[in-house]
Amino acid sequence: MFILWFGWFGFNPGSTVAAQANIALIAVTTNLAACTAGLAAMVTAWVRYGKPDVSMSFNGVLAGLVAITAGCANVSPDGAMIIGLIAGVVVVLSVDFIDKVLKIDDPVGAISVHGVCGALGTLCVGLFASPEYGGVAGLFYGGGMTQLITQAIGVGSVFLWAFGTGLVLFFALKVTVGIRVPAEEEIKGLDITEHGQEAYSGFQIFTNE
Repeated sequence: MFILWFGWFGFNPGSTVAAQANIALIAVTTNLAACTAGLAAMVTAWVRYGKPDVSMSFNGVLAGLVAITAGCANVSPDGAMIIGLIAGVVVVLSVDFIDKVLKIDDPVGAISVHGVCGALGTLCVGLFASPEYGGVAGLFYGGGMTQLITQAIGVGSVFLWAFGTGLVLFFALKVTVGIRVPAEEEIKGLDITEHGQEAYSGFQIFTNE
């Protein structure tokens, strides 16, 4: 998580590909969103589960980084903290919903962090974009619904493309080579059955023979 957090400073500020004046703002909004989201996820998990969850707190940081990426150059530091706060709460609720209601096996919460909070952050540009930073005005800064609708069209387009293409691809794989290993291999883990070695030493409850 800390490696990703550090790398995000190359990802967001570095995406300007030039030493522009807004690099400092982008770095600040990126970091504030990550910090706020991590705290929000920790508190949300604490309230829901009775104790703070370290892995969920880490996912909260990543959710904040993902959520701020779309608007990192267009929101104020205060706006970045609000986006991080929302993302930190949403990622915990989303992980619970996907795991327990939809029963989709997503052990690291990737759908929630990248999919749900990515879409959330993209929509937040249409809400929190400040004309002082980049010249784009979101709904809460007097810009009306125009930018929010634009962001929503973008989210919908990406979802249709990604989900539709993935559905076709995995259906094709399912009817040809298959997409699921036998139950015994699921229990052992693909590190052993596919690669012949243990990824996490001492965690297996069976022999390798």
